[in-house]
Amino acid sequence: MKRDYYVTPKPSWFMRMLWRSAGGDKYILERATYADQIKYMCLGGIILSTGVMAGIAGGYAFYTIFQERGPAMDQTIDYRTSFLSIIFGTIWGLIIFNIDRFIVTSTGKGDGTEAITWDEFKGAIPRIIMGAIIALTISKPVEIRMFKTEIDVELHKEQMVKQQEYLAQIDSVYKGRIEGEKAKVNGWQKEIVDKEVYKRKLEDDLIKEMGGLSGPAGLGPEAQKIAEMANKSVQDLEVLNRKNQVLIDSSYTQILRFEKAKREDIGKGEKVAAGLDGLLERIKLAHKIAGFWISLFITLLFMVIELTPIFFKLMLVKTPYDYLEENIKELIKADAGIHVLYNYYKDKEGLERDLVKYLNADKIITEQVAARESERRLSIYAMDKYEERMKKKIDENPEFFIHSEPKES
Repeated sequence: MKRDYYVTPKPSWFMRMLWRSAGGDKYILERATYADQIKYMCLGGIILSTGVMAGIAGGYAFYTIFQERGPAMDQTIDYRTSFLSIIFGTIWGLIIFNIDRFIVTSTGKGDGTEAITWDEFKGAIPRIIMGAIIALTISKPVEIRMFKTEIDVELHKEQMVKQQEYLAQIDSVYKGRIEGEKAKVNGWQKEIVDKEVYKRKLEDDLIKEMGGLSGPAGLGPEAQKIAEMANKSVQDLEVLNRKNQVLIDSSYTQILRFEKAKREDIGKGEKVAAGLDGLLERIKLAHKIAGFWISLFITLLFMVIELTPIFFKLMLVKTPYDYLEENIKELIKADAGIHVLYNYYKDKEGLERDLVKYLNADKIITEQVAARESERRLSIYAMDKYEERMKKKIDENPEFFIHSEPKES
């Protein structure tokens, strides 16, 4: 806008975009001072930067959560997850960008001075809390990306420890099962061996008895008794062999199954250890590696960036832009027939309140009330006139209005 005493610079498209980010009014800013234009451009730049950082942080957090798990030191790029992370990061950045725009545009300008009073700060507390939460969501993914190399080394160590613990647990579980089956096999084999030893003993006793080493030679009563026992032991041994062999084969089959399952579980050990690579674990390691103060410093840095626009607006001194904006608002209200009497009365708590009068609405209501009242009066007047006319007709011919018939006697 050109004036004799001042010419407002023409803004570029980039400056207008930043005005829009800050919630500034392009029409007013193009008619305000250059200082106002720069002020809202810087404010919009902070909000836009916060949205971009939120998008990057959200996308990286998404990728960290949903990427394919593997050894921390041997991770490759997961292109499918990367594509989804870009989509999520864009959406998340737009969400944070619009939340920041709402927070900043809904934050008032305070009392128009650089000082921030307690009442101004108290009114901004909900917005400060929201801004602090947003800053936390941005700072943590950025923090784990800053220390990614150190985190990968520590995470790899923890994965190795986790894998060894898992393998030791698998070994102890299957060792007991396999040794239990082997003990059963040994027990059944021992039964067979004992039965064979007993059979051979009887055969030796029979030979001695028939050879006369322990009595008369030949097949005497004692030898016959031993022979019968020997024959029975042979039959028992055959039965026991058949019975125990089935059990032994079953146990060996079970042992093979346990060994196969053990090898499969051992193969899963790397996946189990890789499952340790999650967002929460990386945040914990980032705090451990960076330490409390560095982690706090990073968080506070993003809080300062996020909360600066809020405090910035509370500290703004009124400039031509603000007066122009107030003037336009008053003109719009006047054009719409809205009249505000500021600090007109005090409520029950002693707070000063504005009295708002909607003049156009009041005018219509007044007209409607007057019209209804006029209609009511006219209706009464019409009824009075009608009553007078009917009275005249009755005076002239009363019999006309009486409809009675003589009673029959």
